[in-house]
Amino acid sequence: MLFYLKNAWYLKFDVCIKKRGLVNLLPKHSSGCPYLILAPMEGLGDRFFRRSMATIGGFDESCTEFIRVPINAHVASLAKQYQKEETYPIPQAAQIMGSDPELMGAMAQEVVKRGAHRVDLNCGCPSNTVTGRGAGSSLLKNPSHLYQVAKALVKAVKVPVTAKLRSGYEDTSLFKENLLAAQESGVQFITLHPRTKVDGYGPPAKWELIAEAKALLKIPVVGNGDILTVADALNMLAQTKCDALMIGRGSVINPWIFQEIRASFTQKPFVPTWESFLYFIDLFWRGLQEEAPLRTQINKLKQLMSFFFKGNSSLLEKRNAMLTFKSTDPAEFLAHTLPLLKEGWRL
Repeated sequence: MLFYLKNAWYLKFDVCIKKRGLVNLLPKHSSGCPYLILAPMEGLGDRFFRRSMATIGGFDESCTEFIRVPINAHVASLAKQYQKEETYPIPQAAQIMGSDPELMGAMAQEVVKRGAHRVDLNCGCPSNTVTGRGAGSSLLKNPSHLYQVAKALVKAVKVPVTAKLRSGYEDTSLFKENLLAAQESGVQFITLHPRTKVDGYGPPAKWELIAEAKALLKIPVVGNGDILTVADALNMLAQTKCDALMIGRGSVINPWIFQEIRASFTQKPFVPTWESFLYFIDLFWRGLQEEAPLRTQINKLKQLMSFFFKGNSSLLEKRNAMLTFKSTDPAEFLAHTLPLLKEGWRL
């Protein structure tokens, strides 16, 4: 029987805190700026993107996209996907995803051996191929099983374990139960993306659920979802009182969003230049050239450019011309695309 189903739950958790000696993993900056985390993003936030973002900086911590742990997984081999140095000197956590407590505990041990300073449990991926196997946001169907998986990670390693959750699977009927189950397992903070699995990335994120989680829990809550501008970041902090911010798609639309958020707390505006943008693109492409074939290079460049064009209203009408440009040469693609982008760039 889980403690959160009993009236004595909070007393039990107070004892747990004292025994584990939890520390503040999300310290604010002296300026008052909250701790800022680059979100894990499958496909989009890959190692090429994270490396480029780390060079620009501005965030305090990165997290890998999920490492899937299927049934009968060979965890030592899978753990090689985690590369501690990808975002050096910014620390990088390892996110893992699966449904078997024993295998997940073993995977946590393996990524810690490879240098992970924090292990994050994925309880939010909405992909049908993932949820059909009981992982990702499927864990939100059963708070007891979520607890068992999270507890297995906590018991397996000495580094902090955290969890990233959506607000529910089909609805939010188990919202509080899932939050409390995760907290009771011993995770040291929770990141909440306030959309259900069924919502996907469509409807506006319900920030009021982050505020509800913050009021309910004794561990810190990281806010995530629909932070596309500095104003969004400040509004989320004001509305939810969350302890830190995690930003995903907003950082793809604007790689300097972390720098701009930090600057807003110092009253010294940060304005990226066109030259700095070209530098970012060059970093990203150089990483691709080292490891990826030409077709992958163009596809990844188009994916990145798509967000740049989507995030700028003056460029939306030119987005299709960029996406349909036919060439097998990434240099030709960039020669075609960058002048279009520069026309709408905010100098």
